[in-house]
Formats: sequence, structure tokens, C-alpha cells
Amino acid sequence: MKTALSIAGSDSSGGAGIQADLKTMTMNGVFAMTAITALTAQNTTGVQAIQEATPDFLRQQLDSVFTDIRPDAVKIGMVSSPELISVIADRLRFYGAENIVVDPVMVATSGARLIRPEAVETLTRELLPLAIVATPNIPEAELLAGCTIDSPAAMEAAAQVIRDRYGCAVLLKGGHRVNDANDLLCWDAGLQWFEGKRIDNPNTHGTGCTLSSAIAANLAKGYPLAVAVGRAKEYLTGALSAMLDLGKGSGPMNHAWDLQGEFARESD
Repeated sequence: MKTALSIAGSDSSGGAGIQADLKTMTMNGVFAMTAITALTAQNTTGVQAIQEATPDFLRQQLDSVFTDIRPDAVKIGMVSSPELISVIADRLRFYGAENIVVDPVMVATSGARLIRPEAVETLTRELLPLAIVATPNIPEAELLAGCTIDSPAAMEAAAQVIRDRYGCAVLLKGGHRVNDANDLLCWDAGLQWFEGKRIDNPNTHGTGCTLSSAIAANLAKGYPLAVAVGRAKEYLTGALSAMLDLGKGSGPMNHAWDLQGEFARESD
């Protein structure tokens, strides 16, 4: 069995972060492992508290994983401090990690900045050059490219700027009222659009985590990048289409929408 490592924060409500990554990687057929950057107290209505891991403890988690069960792919989610980002980059370089997917969680859907400016600078300098692909949303891509994105053509221009500037492929996610549900991959082969099905589901907590983890899982299994992206989008569409409705706010998706078998059945 192939393996994948998620480096991200814990979501106590189970819809995003480490918990979403574990579910997604498992459902996409790889053995999932974690290095936790932060604990959060959160639910579908918001984040109530955050407790970061120390740089030394994060380093020990990464060393423990890489020296025993080497991951075939690595997904990196939200990391809020430059010190933690530097530890991640150092350990990934030391172990020669492969198939690194960076979900640069920097800007919330509301437009609020989620990490400090110095952490953004460290992420772009140390992590993005290690990545096989980065998966920014529209606000994050605007920050990385330094331009406004208000059309499909602007998405193409921004993706090319990010690729040229940081040296990794870019999956620029649509949404935010720009080419909704359609994503753009800018990579060695050029530009490739992935058309998505718009799902009328308000429960979208953890979509970015889920997509990037599914890409990492499929890269771990040996799929080329474009195929991994396509499979990941299909999985995400299925999770949204299941129309799970939990919690009082923007709830989670059903990551186990394709789960079958004796032990997945409901009781009579």
C-alpha cells in the first residue's frame, strides 16, 4: 500500500484539517499519516481556540514518520508561523521528500488574512519551491501573484506568474465568483482547465483540504499530476453531492460517500 503524510492542523469538528486529510487519503486508497502543526477548538460556526505545536515537537513528528514509514506523497495545509514552516522545509529537504502538495492556506473566504505576513514570505521562499503543485484559491493567488483576478483570463495570467515566480505547478481553484467550480492547472504541459459541476450545497467546510489531500493520495499511487487532479475533483464532487448536513454553520462534506462493505452499513 502506498503512503501519504498530512502536515496540518487538527480540526476538532472533523470536517477540515488533519481529520479531513485522513478520511480523504484513506478513501483514495493510501495509508495516511500525520504531523500536527496545531490543535484547534472549532466547529461548523468558527474557530474558538488554537494551540500551536512547538517547532521542536513538529520536527520530532516528522522525523518519526520519515525514519519508519516513508511517505510516497506529502500534503501541507495551514501552518501559521514562520518557525514551523522552516522546520517543515528543512525536514522535507533532509529526507528528499517527493510529491509535495502545498495548500497555501493564507486567506479566508471572507478575505481575512489567516497567517502573518512574515509567515507568507517564509512559505513562498521555502515551501513552494519544494512543491510539485500548489493549490491556491482566488484570494491566495491574488496575494501570491500580486494582481487582481476577476476573470478566467486573469486566472491564467496569475497562474503563470506564480509558476514562474516559485517554480512549482499551480492548481488555481475557481470560485469566489470567478469561474465557479472550474479549476486551472498551470504546469510543464501548459494550461489545462478542469471543469467542475456546481453543487448547490452550503456545507463546504474543508473543501480545500480535501482536494489537496486527494491529489496527494493519487500522486502517491503513481498517477501523473493532471490525472491526479482530475480524480481528486471527481472525489470532491462526490463528497459534496452526498449532501451531508451536520452542525449549525457551514458543515462538513461526506468524505465516506463511496464507502461500501459490511462494516459501513447502517443498523437495521
